[in-house]
Amino acid sequence: MPFSTAYRPETLHGRLGPEFYDPVEAATFPQHILRHRNQRWAAPLGLGDLTQEEWIAHFGRFEPLPGSLPQPLALRYHGHQFRHYNPDLGDGRGFLFAQLRDGDGRLLDLGTKGSGQTPWSRRGDGRLTLKGGLREILATEMLEALGVNTSKSFSLIETGEKLIRGDEPSPTRSSVLVRLSHSHIRIGTFQRLAYFEDKASLAHLLTHSVEHYLPDLDASAPPQELAPLFLKEVCRRVARMGAQWMVAGFVHGVLNSDNINITGESFDYGPWRFAPTFDSALTAAYFDETGLYAFGRQPGALLWNLGRLAESLLPLAPREALEEALAHFEPLVQAAFARNILRRLGLASLSQEADRTFAAAFVEFLISSKAPFEQTFFDWHGGMASRERAAASPNAAFYAQAAFESVFAALAPFASAPGLRLDHPYFARQTPCTMIIDEVEAIWAPIAEADDWSRFEDKLRDIALMREAYAGVTSA
Repeated sequence: MPFSTAYRPETLHGRLGPEFYDPVEAATFPQHILRHRNQRWAAPLGLGDLTQEEWIAHFGRFEPLPGSLPQPLALRYHGHQFRHYNPDLGDGRGFLFAQLRDGDGRLLDLGTKGSGQTPWSRRGDGRLTLKGGLREILATEMLEALGVNTSKSFSLIETGEKLIRGDEPSPTRSSVLVRLSHSHIRIGTFQRLAYFEDKASLAHLLTHSVEHYLPDLDASAPPQELAPLFLKEVCRRVARMGAQWMVAGFVHGVLNSDNINITGESFDYGPWRFAPTFDSALTAAYFDETGLYAFGRQPGALLWNLGRLAESLLPLAPREALEEALAHFEPLVQAAFARNILRRLGLASLSQEADRTFAAAFVEFLISSKAPFEQTFFDWHGGMASRERAAASPNAAFYAQAAFESVFAALAPFASAPGLRLDHPYFARQTPCTMIIDEVEAIWAPIAEADDWSRFEDKLRDIALMREAYAGVTSA
């Protein structure tokens, strides 16, 4: 295996102890066809020079990466699923395969989806459909380009099995996905230990989490002091993630407590949607019959899950201190929302009050006018510097409405942000890159019918162009 000096293997999660995971074996697949290789993220981790055969050996057959975990670990956790507690959760079709460090020393996980059955599979087959893997790639690529803190789809390999699914025409093709993320420690990981009243392991997990994922906190502080500080920092990170979703027009679909991690990094994309317009009632999951996780209810759902984290920390810290930490979430998400509106529009901050006033006016316009979501952000990226571009947009009639007058007036004082790239070819076009559900189906159809991946590759190139155009504006 060719290594570069960037390759820095790690085994930290294995040192947590057997209470936190189950060693497992990967499934043996009849076929391995490489469908996606994220070279952009592989190269800086020292994995970019792997041959195709070596790539498949590690990310399809799951031969251990040298110096990293010697065996895959199915992680243990519990969680609330649609507000109902489930003590029978855990990695049921995935595992933690390897850990690495990036050039800044930050700990990274390589985890799987569709890698076979584990002790937590219950009645599932442990597999992932090829369409499910493709959808996760499209979600993560689009979200990353839009400035959302998200896991990265690292590898997708078609595995040659025929799967039966109730929500797809069956039999359907199988795959195994590898995702790159900064932590697989979830709210549900803490819930499980609280459920078993394992205070010692809870304190151990708290210290481990702070030491390795939240370096601005002092991991040596006693648990009664550390737990509220930890909760406040997780609230900050999750608030930022939620604001980023809202400003990207993204509906995650399944905001169960096992799908929220401590680093505030979006991950695990099953049923998801991008909103064509700002529709608070839009849901992504057909089984979300009450709209619990609808687009406009996502911040509230995140807060509810953070409340479950606070409850799990009660054996370690006073209730009052945890409630005080939790109370920071709402002002944090409001501030993050305004910051991300400005970031997406490529505008420099004026003041907290002016930023929030403008953000409120902009969103009110999106809601009342039902203007196309992504087109509006695209047209006004750069603020007043894009006035002529917006006037020539297919969306221009929306900006001539009386409803836009307050937005225009609030926009006028804002200067463009440093790093703005309006000269990029992306902004010479009339319409932006989008990812509404009909587009996903149009990408999948030729793959299903004729194994034609050209639309998929075209879309990834279009997303890459958008990512490049927006890359100069600082993330919020």
